[in-house]
Amino acid sequence: MTHQPVEGFSKLSKQGKIDWIVNEYLEGDASYEKILKQYWNSDPALQKLHEEFSENTISNFYMPYGIAPNFLIDGKILALPMAVEESSVVAAASKSAKFWLDKGGFKTTIINTKKLGHTHFILNVEPHKLQHFFNFKLKKRLFEATEDITRNMRNRGGGILNIRLIDNTADMENYFQLKASFDTVDSMGANFINSCLEQFGKTLKEEIAREKDFTQEEKDSLQIVMNILSNFTPDCIVRAEVSCKIEDLKDDSGISNEEFATKFKRAVTIAEIEPYRATTHNKGIMNGVDAVVIATGNDFRATEACAHAYAAKDGKYSSLTHCTIDNGIFRFWIDLPISVGVVGGLTNLHPLVKFSLALLGKPSAQELMSILAVSGLAQNFAALRSLVTTGIQKGHMKMHLLNILNQLGATEEEKNYFVDYFKNKTVTHHEVITEFNQLRNK
Repeated sequence: MTHQPVEGFSKLSKQGKIDWIVNEYLEGDASYEKILKQYWNSDPALQKLHEEFSENTISNFYMPYGIAPNFLIDGKILALPMAVEESSVVAAASKSAKFWLDKGGFKTTIINTKKLGHTHFILNVEPHKLQHFFNFKLKKRLFEATEDITRNMRNRGGGILNIRLIDNTADMENYFQLKASFDTVDSMGANFINSCLEQFGKTLKEEIAREKDFTQEEKDSLQIVMNILSNFTPDCIVRAEVSCKIEDLKDDSGISNEEFATKFKRAVTIAEIEPYRATTHNKGIMNGVDAVVIATGNDFRATEACAHAYAAKDGKYSSLTHCTIDNGIFRFWIDLPISVGVVGGLTNLHPLVKFSLALLGKPSAQELMSILAVSGLAQNFAALRSLVTTGIQKGHMKMHLLNILNQLGATEEEKNYFVDYFKNKTVTHHEVITEFNQLRNK
C-alpha cells in the first residue's frame, strides 16, 4: 500500500492523530484505536503530564517496573527500582545482591565527577598565535561572559571548572576546540552546559572580531561550527567492587570454590581481550545499569553511549569489569563512566521517578552513580556465575517461560502446571509447546 505524507500532523488533536494513523496505515481497523486508548491513564491530569514529556503522543508505552531487594551498598541496605522488559534481569540482580549480602556487600568510590563540552570552530590562523590570544585574553573573557549563567550553579558548589584550547589542525584543516569541564552537582546539567557553550561561541566571535592582532582575513575565516556537550565523560567515573576469600565463594552448582573463581576470572579475561565477547558482556552490564537509569528518569541513551565509548578508549573494545585472584582473595569490580542527575528533567515531574528516588533515600547524584555501578556489576556477576556453572539458558528460559505461556494463551492453572513441570528441567521453547499441546489434547 502506498501511503500519503501528512501536513501539520503536530497541530492535529490527539484524536485527530489517532484517526489519521488508523485510517492511513491500519486500514481503519478500530481495534488498533482501542489498543492505544487502553493504555491511557484514567486520571486526565496525569495523562496530560505524560503526553507533554514528548511530542505527537497518542498513548503510553508501559514497561515492567520491578524491585531488586537486599543490596548492601557502602553499609546501607537498598532496594533498587528497575524498569526493564527483559526476562531475568531483576531476578539476576536480586540473586547477586543476596549472594554478596553476607560477604560485606558492594563498596563504591567516586573517582571524579567532571563533565565535558566543546565549542567546535574553524579559524585559519597559526595555532601559536591563537594559543597566545586564548591564554592572555580569551579565557578570562569566557569566564566573565558566563557569570550570569553559572551563578546559581556556583552557589550550589558547581560551575565551570576549566577551559582549554585544543588544536586539532592535524586531523582537520583549521579545526580548533574550546574544551570545557563542568561540575553540575546533583543535576545532569545538559541545558546548563549547552547554555555555557553557546555563550562561549558568541564571546569567541566577538573577541576575535575586535582583536587587533588578527588580520581581517583571519577574522573572516572564523566559523563557529557547533557548541555541544559531550556524552563521553571519562572523568565522571565511579568504581563499584566486591571481594571475599575464595573459601567464602560458596556456589550451589557443584563445582569447587577454587574452580568457580578460576573459571569466573577467565571469563572476565576473555571479555577483556575478545571484542565479540566483550560486546555481549557489556550489554549484560548495561541491562542492570539502564533499568535503574530509566526508573530514576535519567537518559539511558547517554549512559549507553558513554559506557561503550569508554570500553573502546584504548583502541580496542574491551570489558568494563575486571577480576583478580591474589593471595586467596577474589576481587571483582567495574569502573563505570556515567553522568546522571537527581534534580531537573523528569525527576521533578514523573510520579514513578519521584517514587524511585524516594525508595533510594533521595540520593545525591554521586550516590546514584554508585547505585548504578553496583547494579551493572551485580548483573554481570549473575550472568558470569551462570555461564561458568549451569549455563545461561537454565535461569533465563525459566524466567522466559511465562512469556511463552502467555503467547499460547495458557490459563493460570496451566501456568502453575508448567512452573512445577520445569522445576528441575531446563526450559526450551520446543518442549513447552510440545507439552502444552499434549496437555490441551488430554
